[in-house]
Amino acid sequence: MAQGSGDQRAVGTADPEDSSPNMIVYRKIEDIITKMQDDKTGGVPIRTVKSFLSKIPSVVTGTDIVQWLMKNLSIEDPVEAIHLGSLIAAQGYIFPISDHVLSMKDDGTFYRFQAPYFWPSNCWEPENTDYAIYLCKRTMQNKARLELADYEAENLARLQRAFARKWEFIFMQAEAQVKIDRKKDKTERKILDSQERAFWDVHRPVPGCVNTTEMDIRKCRRLKNPQKVKKSVYGVAEEPQTQSPVHMPSQPVRKTTKEDIRKQITFLNAQIDRHCLKMSKVAERFWLAVQDLKKQPLQDVAKRVEEIWQEFLSPGAPSAINLDSHSYEITSQNLKEGGRYTYEDAQEHIYKLMKSDSYARFLRSNAYQDLLLAKKKGKSLAGKRLTGLMQSS
Repeated sequence: MAQGSGDQRAVGTADPEDSSPNMIVYRKIEDIITKMQDDKTGGVPIRTVKSFLSKIPSVVTGTDIVQWLMKNLSIEDPVEAIHLGSLIAAQGYIFPISDHVLSMKDDGTFYRFQAPYFWPSNCWEPENTDYAIYLCKRTMQNKARLELADYEAENLARLQRAFARKWEFIFMQAEAQVKIDRKKDKTERKILDSQERAFWDVHRPVPGCVNTTEMDIRKCRRLKNPQKVKKSVYGVAEEPQTQSPVHMPSQPVRKTTKEDIRKQITFLNAQIDRHCLKMSKVAERFWLAVQDLKKQPLQDVAKRVEEIWQEFLSPGAPSAINLDSHSYEITSQNLKEGGRYTYEDAQEHIYKLMKSDSYARFLRSNAYQDLLLAKKKGKSLAGKRLTGLMQSS
């Protein structure tokens, strides 16, 4: 369970304007959350609860949270404490583990703290491609708790229509993340799944719930500055759109011919191959850079660590790599020490991606198949020439 701390709040922060109204509110909430998780100062007891045939890790009850708020914030009215807890939950800092509605109840409902990586102060504005990857990933996991709700299934269908030309790439990203997630510890995976779901409950809420991100002042400022880089959850950039495909009505589509389909498939395959080749090259460069870092003299290590971060992992990095939230958070924490093995976890994650996806995709690529075909033709042609020479002699 990721615990909130003062220094963790700064991890991944993309917007330096800490004096903005939203950021001031976020910092106040995070101070409360940090104290709430601090066992030394009488925080809320976080425990693992046994249920029928399973265990529920790292949870607190709604009653514990309400009582802590009343005791530590000098609140006399329980209704006021519940209201404050609901406001904190609406921002995604606390979430119920069995419900998509982010609100506080003064009962035995189990809640979990959000990982600092997903805190709103990190200036998240996830793209619709990120949401598509998340929903697609959920469909691949055979768990009852990860089944799509009706509104999520509808959103997935709309996104699939909107991103038809890049859907194979989205599916590939989701598939790679599922393979990595399956290798994680079961308890850790269960916690991370719930934290990721809560993140999307904030940014793509249940119909009828208030979207706390719609009136974000930072968004209004960003509209005036469209060149500002947006942060992506899974490292996938999206073309700018004036309307979210999740809420976009389906448009009438003209009948397509077989020739149109053939051209579209050819173009899509070429685009995917080109993009995958680019992503593979970036991943390989990162892996080699980390290998080289381990051989650097001690006096050069800190400088090289910072260079790798700026090139591959910082917000708006020129050669951004695709890291999952857990690996990114660990790497961000390791960055404070700046040692030779700062990027060990990230390097292992990238290696697994290259092994399970990039290499297999290369073997299926048109370029490799053409190379094999040319080699076979070359062998057969050389054999015919040799046979001819032997007969003529």
